Amino acid sequence: MTDPLRTPEPGLLPRRKAVTGLAAGAGVLAASATSGCSGKAVAAPSPPASPGRTGPRADGPAPGAMQLFADSSFNYRALSALGAAQRSAAEPGEVLTAVNAVNSAGVGYQTYSATFRSWGERLEAQATEAGRAGRKQTRRFRALRSATYYEQALFHVLGGDKPEDEESVYRACRRQWDTFARLCTPAAEFGGVLHGKDRMPIWFFRPDTSQRRRPTVILTNGFDTQDATMWTYGVAAALERGWNALIYNGPGQGQMLFVGQVPLTTRWERVVAPLVDRLMLRRDVDPRRIALVGVGLGGVLAARAAAFERRLAALVAGPGVLSPWLSLPAATRAVLTSTKAGTNKTWNDDIVPDLTASERFALSKRFEPCDAAVMRAARIGKTFTDFWTPARTLAGMDVTEVVPRITAPSLVVDFDDEQFVPGQPRRMYDLLRSPKDYVKMSRADGAQLHCSPMAPQRYCEVVFDWLEKTV
Repeated sequence: MTDPLRTPEPGLLPRRKAVTGLAAGAGVLAASATSGCSGKAVAAPSPPASPGRTGPRADGPAPGAMQLFADSSFNYRALSALGAAQRSAAEPGEVLTAVNAVNSAGVGYQTYSATFRSWGERLEAQATEAGRAGRKQTRRFRALRSATYYEQALFHVLGGDKPEDEESVYRACRRQWDTFARLCTPAAEFGGVLHGKDRMPIWFFRPDTSQRRRPTVILTNGFDTQDATMWTYGVAAALERGWNALIYNGPGQGQMLFVGQVPLTTRWERVVAPLVDRLMLRRDVDPRRIALVGVGLGGVLAARAAAFERRLAALVAGPGVLSPWLSLPAATRAVLTSTKAGTNKTWNDDIVPDLTASERFALSKRFEPCDAAVMRAARIGKTFTDFWTPARTLAGMDVTEVVPRITAPSLVVDFDDEQFVPGQPRRMYDLLRSPKDYVKMSRADGAQLHCSPMAPQRYCEVVFDWLEKTV
């Protein structure tokens, strides 16, 4: 395995090369939770190449994908919102109207965030109005769409004019998600599970109140998406098939990150174990049929947990992720050396002075879940000064050595044109020693790109067909 702490040779990291590599690599990961034909959305002209671009080039490998924005990172985020319409978590007309507004105003972090935030506010007001009129179902799904649009705004808020609004945008997103969850039938059960001294929020969904023992799926989010996305990528499908579903915010996610400022842990088994403990106590959970699914970069978290948690009946890594750190280019990784002092001297003396606003956003967004100090600096428009701490966390999330310890039957999902962790799903599959399957979501089915943003239903069909066969 590549040593993430190798000290670079003198002259290996010229200043501008390092900045370019840092921005490119951080942007790839920051864009992750999907360019072709289009409807009537107004496309912005392709911007010139820049080291601050937050994602792959618009002319990169995405044949057949709808182009809503010329910049592929913005395009990916918008496609994920459009795909959420499959589960009533968005409305195509609302998303495309927002896209037109952003393109007309000029694509950027501020215009994107502000436009989708305004849609979140609009749907929140409409949901409240529907509630006052006694229209429960209308209120329910307007609240869900509001949560989706707030989530879209949240992703880019640190790059806009009011980065200090990040927590308030998250709270609005969470407020609307909770409204939706309470209005489900039956209502989702809210709770909390301790992780050390911190309380992890959990939501338990069940098909009915019969107390019948059912198979249960624990849905693990990734680094950047919020709870409403988990409805689209698992909860709705689980309920339709008679499964229970548990979602949660672990360290570095959701409430624990944006409110509690609790960063990611490299020991995700300590996050999942108390969730399994809680499920084992429920009369409506079959303790022999508890599966763990990792969505997006949650694939690395779920794999880590499954390597140590033996009570799981199955694992799904969608996609399989071995190391988020190794997805960054060599120039980025070379900044992290064997000493904190040396790493941070290179970072502050040779990198930070030359960072553009786009580069600062990309890097802050990537490392935000790994260290609360990154978040605090970004919220006041500053660049974090300690590269060592978040980089060590990200490097420490490598699961290459522990994947062979997984004993649960496992499904590894891969995607044509995977833009964030290409090649890693297949390598994870090859390392597994448990009963295993590998599925690649195809471009021919419109299911390409990380997490199939245009085909979440097909993704869920693959996952739950396999779970039903296996569990």
